[in-house]
Amino acid sequence: MVALRIALRYLLSRKSHNAVNVISAVSVAGVAVATIAIVCVLSVFNGFTRLAYDRISLIDPDLMIVAAEGKTIANADSLCRAVAALPPVAHVAPMVSDQGLAIYNGRQMPVQIIGVDSLFSRIVKIDSVVIDGDFMLRDDHWRYASLSVGVAIALGARPGYYDYLALYTPRRTGRINPANPMGAFRSDSLIVGSVYQVEETAYDTDGVIVPLETARNLFDYTAEATSLAVSLRPGFTENESAAEVGKALGDHYRVLTRLQQESESFRMISVEKWITFLMLAFILVIASFNVISTLSMLIIEKTPNMATLRALGASETTIRHIFVWEGWLISMLGGIAGIVLGVILCLAQQWGGFIKLNGDPSKLSISTYPVAVELTDILAVAALIFVTGLLVALITAAIQSKRR
Repeated sequence: MVALRIALRYLLSRKSHNAVNVISAVSVAGVAVATIAIVCVLSVFNGFTRLAYDRISLIDPDLMIVAAEGKTIANADSLCRAVAALPPVAHVAPMVSDQGLAIYNGRQMPVQIIGVDSLFSRIVKIDSVVIDGDFMLRDDHWRYASLSVGVAIALGARPGYYDYLALYTPRRTGRINPANPMGAFRSDSLIVGSVYQVEETAYDTDGVIVPLETARNLFDYTAEATSLAVSLRPGFTENESAAEVGKALGDHYRVLTRLQQESESFRMISVEKWITFLMLAFILVIASFNVISTLSMLIIEKTPNMATLRALGASETTIRHIFVWEGWLISMLGGIAGIVLGVILCLAQQWGGFIKLNGDPSKLSISTYPVAVELTDILAVAALIFVTGLLVALITAAIQSKRR
């Protein structure tokens, strides 16, 4: 370890030429700043991912059961009773979801009709996202529809008995009479009971929640469902419960966790995150090459010392290892400092929220940039710094070999 001890001495001691000291500090600072940027950007992506997960947890069930093949579950009502008997399950309810046309007060738009039953409000936190009216499916006289904010705006609808919301869907069965085009559609009318807003585009654009029997009537179903919504008892995790429920149901059904229900959205966030990581990693590599120029000047300055070491019996391999260690130490010093400072900045933002989002706070769902530090990201950054430092060290060794 003689080479490492000498490299540490060169790293910490003051150089005879002040320019070498300045360039060394700049090299360390460059690696540190690039590392801080990587840590902070990855943490911001994590923050937005957690924010999106918290939003979908208000409207998506803990687990969703769908058919492994085909669109519908034929025996949905009996399957609900079987699933409800499983230990992790608190509530289970059938759902019917498909496309239709909504007409209100002369305006029309295509919508996603979602049929649910009375257990739906126990399975998801639908009441927490209602921004106008009260969520209900029916009372003694009326049946109600709950509109996403996008549908409410497009149709000019709001809760109340102002007008009926008419829903139309193509007939799934039976023959069509060309002389009666409207006979090709099934229709129903409801009162608008509430408007909800999840603040996620996928949910707020075209959703219309209606009673389950209304949806089944519109789509020509009897006991069928397109999915089963499941809520879990306290203490049961999604992944373990999904595996247990899936094992009990067999290969004819798929059990999806919340992340799997919105896999495309979260996959896109993950892809954007790691593409950004690669771009910033390239910047870190460029910053690390400043270390090579620092080491080149250090090699020139320490040429007399190298002659002394050779006279004392040091081999060329030992001398080369000194500068390999020196390059690796400079890169690691900047990288570790960057990781520590980046984590401190992210934790400060997470707890204090000192960086605000632009815009009117009254119109924003959040006012500060969301961040979340994850250990896997820190380990990925540390691995990148280690590899970059090793690359710098090997290039430095090659430069030293040519100066013999």
